[in-house]
Amino acid sequence: MNELTPERLHDLELRERSEHAAGLKAVKISLQHVEEYMHFGEGMKALLKLNQKGGFDCPGCAWPDPDGFRSPVAEYCENGAKAIAEEATNRRVSPEWFSKHSIGDMGAMTDFELGKSGRITHPMYLAPGAAHYTAVSWDEAFGIVAEELNGLDSPDEAIFYTSGRASNEAAFLYQLFVRQYGTNNLPDCSNMCHESTGTALSETIGIGKGTTTLQDLHEADLIIVIGQNPGTNHPRQLSAFKTCKENGGRIISINPLPETGLMKFIDPQSPLNILQRGTSLTDLFLQVKINEDMSLVRAICKILWEEEKKAPGTVFDQEFIEQHTSGYATWTKMLEATDLEECLAGSGVDRELVEEAAGLIHGSQKIVLCYAMGLTQHENSVDVIKEMVNLLLLKGSIGKPGAGICPVRGHSNVQGDRTVGVWEKLKPELRDALRANFNFEPPKEDGFDVVNSIKAMSEGRAKVFFALGGNFISATPDTSYTAKGLRQCNLTVHISTKPNRSHVVHGKKALILPCLGRTEKDLRATGEQFVSCENSMGVVQMSKGILDPASPELRSECAIIAGVAKATLGERTTVDWPEMVRNYDNVRDAIAACVPGFERYNERVREPGGFYLPNGPRNRRFGTDDGKAHFSVTPLSVHELEPDEYLMMTVRSHDQYNTTIYGMHDRYRGIHNERRVVMMNEKDMTAAGLSSGDKVDLTSEYDGEVRHARLFQVVPYPIPAGNIATYFPEANPLVPITRTARGSNTPISKSVRVRMDKRE
Repeated sequence: MNELTPERLHDLELRERSEHAAGLKAVKISLQHVEEYMHFGEGMKALLKLNQKGGFDCPGCAWPDPDGFRSPVAEYCENGAKAIAEEATNRRVSPEWFSKHSIGDMGAMTDFELGKSGRITHPMYLAPGAAHYTAVSWDEAFGIVAEELNGLDSPDEAIFYTSGRASNEAAFLYQLFVRQYGTNNLPDCSNMCHESTGTALSETIGIGKGTTTLQDLHEADLIIVIGQNPGTNHPRQLSAFKTCKENGGRIISINPLPETGLMKFIDPQSPLNILQRGTSLTDLFLQVKINEDMSLVRAICKILWEEEKKAPGTVFDQEFIEQHTSGYATWTKMLEATDLEECLAGSGVDRELVEEAAGLIHGSQKIVLCYAMGLTQHENSVDVIKEMVNLLLLKGSIGKPGAGICPVRGHSNVQGDRTVGVWEKLKPELRDALRANFNFEPPKEDGFDVVNSIKAMSEGRAKVFFALGGNFISATPDTSYTAKGLRQCNLTVHISTKPNRSHVVHGKKALILPCLGRTEKDLRATGEQFVSCENSMGVVQMSKGILDPASPELRSECAIIAGVAKATLGERTTVDWPEMVRNYDNVRDAIAACVPGFERYNERVREPGGFYLPNGPRNRRFGTDDGKAHFSVTPLSVHELEPDEYLMMTVRSHDQYNTTIYGMHDRYRGIHNERRVVMMNEKDMTAAGLSSGDKVDLTSEYDGEVRHARLFQVVPYPIPAGNIATYFPEANPLVPITRTARGSNTPISKSVRVRMDKRE
């Protein structure tokens, strides 16, 4: 039995791929999930408040809500409804459940089975050598954490991870506790997804986040969607695409897979759109090879440059370039030396299609470029994103209505967590603010990010692992190596709502601290509380749960953090932790005092729809050293594969959000009842002597180490030759810890060289 990723197959069924995203079928499936896992009346009550002003923020993705009118019926997507059903399930994981399910039993369960077990009702403790978790009181749990943390030789021997679901209030308290404890070891899920974005955009435009608003997508002449599958990962984005098309805009989609959500969308909120059988979204689809986005975009820039030379100022926005950018001359010199044929060959896209894309860009004045992890998880990701910025700069498409760069974030508050201080690199201005407002000396040395945390645990340099949300073992690369590190820890602690794989792969001692979900009421002595989140476009808004808690034993994330901090720091602390969480207005006042942009936080967050954080590039104020946006000269990457190698990317299924598995069907791709699959080009299958449904093992070899992921089934799929796609976390064991994105240290989950062996 492999407790990391159970190696067993189900009854794979292949069907026709869906022709459109959303529609009435999505509504039906949403309601089925609610009915299956919740009391239906409670489910409908929750859905009516989901993403509404004065309601609660979806615990799924970070796509923004409309600033103005919001549909009172369905201001959410299929996966948002699944997220609610997952969190507000009526199933319970009580101490009795744990007494019946040993660690071995839990390890044999799939991630889907673990997650669907239900909500954890009590704090649970796993003693050294024990086979079962047992219930403990909150005071006992806090005491266990405090004893272990205070027994370390150095605060830097503890690691404090954060997932993107934590609220601004919880995240700020968490980083305040950790820094008063004495370390900057604050890795977070951004390290594994959009860290490359933060690095590239900070260097080129002076801010580590996107520059667009939702209205910009509506007003764009052209939207370029690259390295993203919005139909599954951010379905409400399709509504923005639909509005853009209705306003006369065009869409170019660039992706190795022809995802359904990029092609056609039926708006379930619009009876007319349903009768019209939806809206065709993509005007031009470019099926690029995995990690050849830079070759493709550089080919487009080369074509545009040749046209610009013929009639200067008719293709490029020379006024913008002159006033607001630097590095243009060096960049055009590089373009002059660029071999167009080499770029076209690398991209795998026909020349005629590339020229058509260049023509659409030539004729557009307002361009929005949207992307996600298809660009951020490669060794050259920072350079690739800089290339995308080049394309926008040459058209002057940053800092004006209908234009800008739109990195689409994943978990609902991953961007907000970073804004309020969760980062292994403590900014000097936040250090000064913490010192001034809380009268202690924050640590100066950078802490561990995710990859370096895993290495530190595996090498015995870190001995306590504490996680605020998330499913660390399933989200991280190199699963066996990560598991080794976690198992060597003296203590692992997880603030969680449901069982997950990280509760199975534990330290010598382990704690599960069950918390309230986004849907649930948070009652303190001063009354009912709310929290707040920041979406992908920098809007901070309130979130207030409406359902009764799954158990009277549950505590909020804020209360748990305060309890751990008080028990651990004791008389050393300069913070009145009970007072902080007596009323969360106190936390927001502290954030306002420490983090720029949150002035009058408590007042503005209570306004319907919240407020926007400052974003200089929206007004062509770039926070770089010279105050200008930077053109970047970056090398093209060469991807050389051995004859028996393939380049693999990991993807999500449609029944999945991050590491949470909602079901076993990838409806849009036509793959049902199975997740251990390899999507493969049919010509590659023929060359390798493989047929649909054949069983294979996968291996990757980096730096002299061979990694394994066994027992997968081959599925024919329209993917470029030499490329394959697999689901995560099942294929995460193949992602090497030793290879990461240059400049951001992000794992290379979207471009792993693998070999495939057929099983007899």
